[in-house]
Amino acid sequence: MEYLMGIDLGTSGIRVVLFDSACRQICEATREYPLYQPQNGWAEQDADDWYRAAVAAIGEVLNTSGVAAEKIVGLGLSGQMHGLVMLDAEGIPLRRAILWCDQRTAGQCRTITERVGAQKLLEITCNPALTGFTAGKILWVREHEPEVYAACRHILLPKDYLRYKFTGVFACDVSDASGMQLLDVPHRRWSQEVLQALEISPSLLADVYESPQITGNISPEAAALTGLSEGTAVVGGAGDNAAAAVGMGVVRDGRAFTSIGTSGVVYAHTDQLRTDPLGRVHTFCCAVPGAWHVMGVMQAAGLSMQWLRNNFYPGDSEYAQINSDAAQTPIGANRLLYLPYLMGERTPHLDADCRGAFVGLSAMHTRKDMARAVMEGVTYGLCDSLAILEEMGVKPAQMLACGGGAKSPLWRQMLADAFACPVRTSQQPNSAALGAAILAGVGVGLYPSVPQACDAILRYGATAEPDAGRSRAYRDVYAVYTSLYPALKAPFAALKKLP
Repeated sequence: MEYLMGIDLGTSGIRVVLFDSACRQICEATREYPLYQPQNGWAEQDADDWYRAAVAAIGEVLNTSGVAAEKIVGLGLSGQMHGLVMLDAEGIPLRRAILWCDQRTAGQCRTITERVGAQKLLEITCNPALTGFTAGKILWVREHEPEVYAACRHILLPKDYLRYKFTGVFACDVSDASGMQLLDVPHRRWSQEVLQALEISPSLLADVYESPQITGNISPEAAALTGLSEGTAVVGGAGDNAAAAVGMGVVRDGRAFTSIGTSGVVYAHTDQLRTDPLGRVHTFCCAVPGAWHVMGVMQAAGLSMQWLRNNFYPGDSEYAQINSDAAQTPIGANRLLYLPYLMGERTPHLDADCRGAFVGLSAMHTRKDMARAVMEGVTYGLCDSLAILEEMGVKPAQMLACGGGAKSPLWRQMLADAFACPVRTSQQPNSAALGAAILAGVGVGLYPSVPQACDAILRYGATAEPDAGRSRAYRDVYAVYTSLYPALKAPFAALKKLP
C-alpha cells in the first residue's frame, strides 16, 4: 500500500493528514502558532513557527499511523495565500511574514495602480490592487524597512517556505502565485511588465509550477528532522481555496462551491479565462493545469452569525437554537432585511466604509425574525457573487457547500432555493489537505489527471434541491436587498466622518 500526505498551512494552525492511495484518511494532527498584531490593522507570523509546527504534526502522524515513511510516495501543500516571506542569501527569514489579512498597504496599492495602470493591471493580473495581495507588502517593506529589502534575496509565499525547508527548492504554484499581483494570470508566468513597473527584480521570485508538478524531494536534512523518507516527492500544491476545490471535486466547468466560514466565498471553475472588468471578483489560475477559477468574497458571513449568537444567543455554542428560530420564520423574515457588512465589503462593492444594518425593523419583530434575516442576508451577499459570475458567463449547474454554515440543513436549503441550484456537501473532511494529497497523487502517477482523480476518490452527501416557489420568493426579497446598498452608500461614508 502506498500513501499520500496533505499539509494545510492555515492562519491559526497547521493540519497534516495522511491518506492511503485511494485518499481515504488514515489520521491527522494539528498544531497552532501565534498571530502577532504589532499595530492596528497589522497581522504577522513567524515563518519558523510554521515549520516547527509542521515537524511536530508530521511526527505525530507518523507515530500514530504506524505507516513506514518510505511508503509515503508524495506530499502536497496547501496554505494561506498572499503572505510575504522574505529570506536573506542564507535562506533565513529577515522579518516576520506579513499575512493576507494585513491592511497596512493602502498607499502602496495606489502606487501599484498608478505605475501599472488600472486597466493594464486587470488585463495582466486579472484583479485590482488590493491590500491583501503580496505586491503591496513588498513595496511597503521597501519603503519602510529598506535595510530588510536590501538584504532580501528570496520572496516566498507561506506554504512555499515549508517547501523550501523540506526540499531546499524555491518554487511556487500558479494558483498561489496568482494572489501576489505579480503573475501574468492569462499566461501563467511572472509578468515582466508589472515587475518592471514596480522595480522588483524577478530574481527574487521562485520558479512557477502547475499544481500537480513535482517541484522537489524531501532533503536528507528534512528527512532527519521530520521522519519522512529522503527523496519523497513534493508537488506544487495550491492556495487554500484552490486546494479545497480539488478536495471537493470542483475541477470541471459547471462546478462551484460556497464556503460559509468567518468570511464567505463563492468559487467556480472555468476552463476559459474570464475576468470581471470592474474587478469585483478574483480570477486566479486554479490547481487544474490550463484552467482558472473565479471567486467572490464577502467579509462577514459566519462572522454575522457569530455576532448574532454572541449578542442574542450567548449560550448557543452549536447555533442549534438560531437555526430552530430561523426555521419558524417565513422567507423574508416578516419583511426584515439584514445587510452583512460588519467589516465593510469586498464583493461586489469594494467598500471598506459600508456597515451592517437591519432594515424594516418594527415592534412586531422578535429575535426569531432577526435570526432568519441574518441567515438570509448572508445568503443574499453570496448571491451577489454568484450574479457577477453569471454575468461573466460562469453558470454553475451544481454547488458544493462547505464551512461551518454548511452544517446547517436549513442554510443549505436556503442556498439551494436562493441560488436556484442543487447544493450538496462532500463526505470527506479536510478538503484543502485532501486536495493537496490528490495533487500529490497525480504528480507521482497514481492518477492520470486531477479531474480523473476526483472522479475516482470523492463521494458526496445528500443534495438539497431548489424549490421553484421558494426560489421566486427569495428572488423578490433579493430585489429589495440589492436596492439598499446604493441608497445607504452616502450615509455610510458620512458615518465614517463622525467623531
